[in-house]
Amino acid sequence: MTGYGRGEHEENGIRATVEIRSVNHRFLEIAVRLPRTYMGFEERIKKKIQENVARGRLDVYVTIDDNRENKRKIKLDKELAVEYYNYLRELAKILEIDFQLRVIDIVQLPDVIIAEEEEKDLEEIWSVVEKALEQAVAHLVQMRTQEGANLYKDFLHRKKQVRQLLQQIKERAPLLSEELREKLRSRVEALVGEEIEEERLLTEVVFYAERSDITEEVVRLFSHLDQFSKLLEASGPVGRKLDFLLQEMNREINTIGAKAADLVISPLVVEIKSELEKMREQVQNVE
Repeated sequence: MTGYGRGEHEENGIRATVEIRSVNHRFLEIAVRLPRTYMGFEERIKKKIQENVARGRLDVYVTIDDNRENKRKIKLDKELAVEYYNYLRELAKILEIDFQLRVIDIVQLPDVIIAEEEEKDLEEIWSVVEKALEQAVAHLVQMRTQEGANLYKDFLHRKKQVRQLLQQIKERAPLLSEELREKLRSRVEALVGEEIEEERLLTEVVFYAERSDITEEVVRLFSHLDQFSKLLEASGPVGRKLDFLLQEMNREINTIGAKAADLVISPLVVEIKSELEKMREQVQNVE
């Protein structure tokens, strides 16, 4: 289901912005893009989204601005300073020169003194990101809910159309046997004359009638429509179930079209298949 959500939160000099873009997908797939420093937040973000979304391809964009004053501390490597001192004194003896060394000379040597930034409090930063994420998810769900309401109306309309067309097929089906009987009689008469064994003709009619009987398919298709209605009213994710049910409906109507080669039923089959195809396209938007 398509949708968009955005959230922004600022606290204690930390500002986080979260944008979520959603498109159709059979399953739930979440791709998170955030600064390398905060990659540890990725699983937390996915878990938060999974609590509210069950289906779709979601791209999540996170930006974090930490405007707090970066505190730095000095780290003195005492052991390294002593090593420098001892080696330099030994070198002075070897070279037979005066050994004159000040503290300032030692601290200027590599790695004796290092200025380090204090580690960032990631939990404080996550708290800000989490609030922005909650806003974005809420906006996304709201947008998807509105789209879902529109889809619900569309499904009701198309389901009603399919049921009306199927009812016409149901009413037409009982007439097929009698028409088949007359067609067979006409063809046989044209080939062998008017003397026809009624029993043999009846046997052939029964044989072809059984092959072209669509009663079971019609009953199952009506049943699938009823199940579809119940799923539309159900709570929780139903998109995959609806998708599967539409596949079954399509299978039944294809069988009806193949078995009932009838000038009246065939156009009705085409219309039903058209409606089912539109419903299958739309059901990809349903969780």
